[in-house]
Amino acid sequence: MIDINWGNPTTLVVSPQGHTQKITTIEQAFYWLRKKWPVTDLNRDIALDYIDAAMNCLVTVGTARKAFLSAAKSAGLMPDHRDAEMAVAF
Repeated sequence: MIDINWGNPTTLVVSPQGHTQKITTIEQAFYWLRKKWPVTDLNRDIALDYIDAAMNCLVTVGTARKAFLSAAKSAGLMPDHRDAEMAVAF
């Protein structure tokens, strides 16, 4: 399997108490979407499709990241704004 570079880690605030989760790999993003995501909606489904496609070199990782961030926003997983990459993305 080809090692797919996810780029800079993405940190999300995953609870009202401020707990965070750092997503460091494309595999971790895929796992979180499948197993730990708080909502099942169209944005989540699209992100799963794009991440799977990126893992198979069918779309860019950047496209998959954008879909992941869109799913995070729609799920209420607010970005940790200390993460400069996330602050720019939103």
